[in-house]
Amino acid sequence: MPELWLIRHRETEWTVSRRHTGLTDVPLTVSGENQARRLRTLLKNTHFATVFCSPLQRARRTCELSGYGDIATIAEDLVEWNYGDYEGQRRPDILAARPDWMVFRDGCPNGESPDDIAGRADRIITCVRSISGDVAIFSSGHFLRVLIARWLGYSAYTGRHFKLGTGAIAAVGYDHQNELEPAVAS
Repeated sequence: MPELWLIRHRETEWTVSRRHTGLTDVPLTVSGENQARRLRTLLKNTHFATVFCSPLQRARRTCELSGYGDIATIAEDLVEWNYGDYEGQRRPDILAARPDWMVFRDGCPNGESPDDIAGRADRIITCVRSISGDVAIFSSGHFLRVLIARWLGYSAYTGRHFKLGTGAIAAVGYDHQNELEPAVAS
């Protein structure tokens, strides 16, 4: 049965400064571009039946430099969480004003809720499960964490348990080649 490879974009100025980067379309740093080029070697023996990519330039450029830009399909549902009022802010600054805040539980004022993100993840999962063969997705951290949770049948809140650092690659699939047993793949 196919696997879904989840590839988080490489370094940006905002990932370095740990700012919440939702819909702000920041580019990769020079270091981030070099990291993305190294993906080409890492993925050279991997064939994907389909490649999907967020329309945000940090994901698109990571996809392009890794060698999949020519075959990738842009999917609007793959954009990062809309952080609304928290866009560009750092977690400690948000917690100073709202000490109990957790994006996976609370969402963002004037942005998206966990249910909004779960809905987008579910649409992607429905699409992916109709494809024969492995699929790659280039996107952003919080969205991919919710995608993992939803693949496994959990709420968006469970995404808090799946840390994906900048440039992370993760995969999900099925245990025992059984679609009733979604699992994290290694």
